[in-house]
Amino acid sequence: MKKLAAGTALALIACAGAANAASHETISACLITKTDTNPFFVKMKEGAQAKADELGIELKTFAGKVDGDNETQVAAIETCIADGAKGILITASSTSAIVPVVEQAREAGILVIALDTPLDPIDAADATFATDNFLAGELIGKWAAAKLGDAAADARIAMLDLDISQPTVGVLRDQGFLQGFGIDLGDPNKWGDEEDDRIVGNDVTQGNQEGGRRAMENLLAQDPEINVVYTINEPAAAGAYEALKAMGRENDVLIVSVDGGCPGVQNIADGVIGATSQQYPLLMASLGIEAIHTFAMSGEKPEPTEGKNFFDTGVALVTDEPADGVESISVEEGMDLCWG
Repeated sequence: MKKLAAGTALALIACAGAANAASHETISACLITKTDTNPFFVKMKEGAQAKADELGIELKTFAGKVDGDNETQVAAIETCIADGAKGILITASSTSAIVPVVEQAREAGILVIALDTPLDPIDAADATFATDNFLAGELIGKWAAAKLGDAAADARIAMLDLDISQPTVGVLRDQGFLQGFGIDLGDPNKWGDEEDDRIVGNDVTQGNQEGGRRAMENLLAQDPEINVVYTINEPAAAGAYEALKAMGRENDVLIVSVDGGCPGVQNIADGVIGATSQQYPLLMASLGIEAIHTFAMSGEKPEPTEGKNFFDTGVALVTDEPADGVESISVEEGMDLCWG
């Protein structure tokens, strides 16, 4: 009996030692963004790295060469699988084309969380941490319609979208804006099929300033009387403003956008943008790292916000020209919160 008891004790000590070693094993995670130049994704990376450092997680970061670069993102996920990552955070450039390799990662036991941009279908990822992008678009649409008042019935609208592949984030913001403005949607799962004559047309920007300028020039060539410009994000809005300024139209066109980054909020103060819907990428990324840590320690996966199929990280309309019936915060408040 003494030998049996001693053997059992040794076995228990060995098991405890193994469990303790496992609990102290380095957890690795990956962050994969659309680009590493857009300030939105730069801040996302900062948030992820800060939280990873706090929790002792080894973080590897990857980014596409340009918005829409699915191939580089696929290769990044394959690298994360090979490296034995415990979790992957991704803002997908092509929300449907990325799904097969995401499935491979999940089959390998990796937690995959979409940040900002839901996959298509959304449940292709284990979880999504994002702004309600449809609501973000709806807020700027309502604001633009309210600012125009009766003139909204005769608006000439330019739609500066993201990419021809129509990733979910671009569709949600576009369709939200149109609904907020009071325009009937076609298929809400895609943009460009609306029949309202107020829409001059859609063009794509790749979410950058040069793309925004080029897209704005193309649409102005179709109709130089454009007086409302929806933009997928603030770099695209800055490019649109350049094109309008070259025509002397910068002071008589409403430009609205989404992101609420610090440069974008400053552009409201400077009169470049009328209003923007503010997101919180640092929060998205830090929550994502926390979720990976929890999963690594307990196997528990994050739950969505009640009543939604994603975890809602919040949105606020930022403007210094409040409109009746549209809740907003000031530029000063937006600067305090930007990138949060």
